[in-house]
Amino acid sequence: EVQLVESGGGLVQPGGSLRLSCAASGFTFSGYAMSWVRQAPGKGLEWVSTIWSGGGFTSYADSVKGRFTISRENAKNTLYLQMNSLNPEDTAVYYCATDRRGATRGQGTLDTVSS
Repeated sequence: EVQLVESGGGLVQPGGSLRLSCAASGFTFSGYAMSWVRQAPGKGLEWVSTIWSGGGFTSYADSVKGRFTISRENAKNTLYLQMNSLNPEDTAVYYCATDRRGATRGQGTLDTVSS
């Protein structure tokens, strides 16, 4: 059974940073591309970033490009998202997922950007 457990969310001021982690189990993590998706209050799921299985290729939504960095440690079955220069529009529940649509995702972690 696929299990994805996100952590690291919280309240941060505009301009601040957060680092999210996702612990994966129940599947061969190193063989999968992994993604982060998010859902802002009252909105649908939005793809944020994807990293290929070996970590050598990444892609980002235009809204986060240059501010967010996705990475992974296959030896630890863990996915990360470093988020810098946060703004209130980044407020959302963030999910790690095995696909960029978020069809298989964890329970999410809430990130609130507010002064």
